[in-house]
Amino acid sequence: MQSEQRALLCAEYALNRKALDVKILHVSELSSLTDYLLLATGTSDRQVQAIAESIRLGLKQNFDLQPLAVEGMNDGRWVLLDYGDVMVHVFQQDVRTFYDLDGLWAEAKELELPAELTVGN
Repeated sequence: MQSEQRALLCAEYALNRKALDVKILHVSELSSLTDYLLLATGTSDRQVQAIAESIRLGLKQNFDLQPLAVEGMNDGRWVLLDYGDVMVHVFQQDVRTFYDLDGLWAEAKELELPAELTVGN
């Protein structure tokens, strides 16, 4: 599975749990750490955890993919799922605003989400 495909699947799993402001940033030309960053927002610690768990379980059950690392799942304010070529950040709104990864990576190209993912979300 290619990096872009994996990033789009992560977005789909996040949106299935009603994630807000989902963005996929193509950062491979700006960073040697990863190819894509997925940023998503949840409205509570439980929703942040549910979004992250949806992504983790979806990739595990359907594609036998495990994250290299998971951080922040217990607190649910900011969860990081590291898949190497795709890094997923699920935040509560105040944490996303404070750390401003959107601004930090403003030079990155944003991958457009397919219409079928955004309809109704």
